[in-house]
Amino acid sequence: MRKTIIAGNWKMNKTHTEAAKTLKELAALVIDKENLGGVEVIIGAPFTALESAVRATEGTPIAIAAENMSEHASGAFTGEISATMLKELGVEYVILGHSERRAIYGETDATVNAKVKAALKAGLKPILCIGEQLEDRESGRTNEVNGTQLKGGLEGVTTEDMANVIVAYEPVWAIGTGVTATPEMAEETHAFVRSALVELYGNAVAEEVTIQYGGSMKPGNAPELLAQKNIDGGLIGGAALEADSFYGIIAAGK
Repeated sequence: MRKTIIAGNWKMNKTHTEAAKTLKELAALVIDKENLGGVEVIIGAPFTALESAVRATEGTPIAIAAENMSEHASGAFTGEISATMLKELGVEYVILGHSERRAIYGETDATVNAKVKAALKAGLKPILCIGEQLEDRESGRTNEVNGTQLKGGLEGVTTEDMANVIVAYEPVWAIGTGVTATPEMAEETHAFVRSALVELYGNAVAEEVTIQYGGSMKPGNAPELLAQKNIDGGLIGGAALEADSFYGIIAAGK
């Protein structure tokens, strides 16, 4: 069975002190793994909060993700953070290719692909984000855009590597807008992403890949979204900033 993985993406929110406080509150809710029903929990924290986050979650079932990283291992790249630096801190996952990184900072499929491979080489598990803009959906290009981003992001990634890759589908028009794709709309795209993975890696591998949904998932709509056949979890923004609301989504995934 595929893993159900609920991940929070705090974006540029929370100081290291605030991060530790929130994570201690969340840990109190999920400290007993038996209460999670097999759901895996990840929090993506800002770089400045990562060390505090790792310390705050020691001995708990919560894993920590970075929200980005450089494709380079080291060198004259002022302001950048390498996969090795993250790994040494105790970070397990890294969010790559988020729509905000693509739109605001100009990251291309090639850039994202280089980061995915650098993360895997360092022993990090990438969460590869894909998703279409509103104009793409309205023009009937949803599958074309997501297929291109998926294949571009996974170029050169081996079948063996896919055991450590999560895919997150985030319709850009639904991120932070309060607008959510209907469960049927989300499932249709997730099913397409699964079929694209079958084309790339075969059915056996594709069936094992966790595909998360991101885009204004909240405790209220999470049960219906997570009940869909190909939706294996969520990549949560605003609703992950408070322990109680995030736990409500985790509970829906049990």
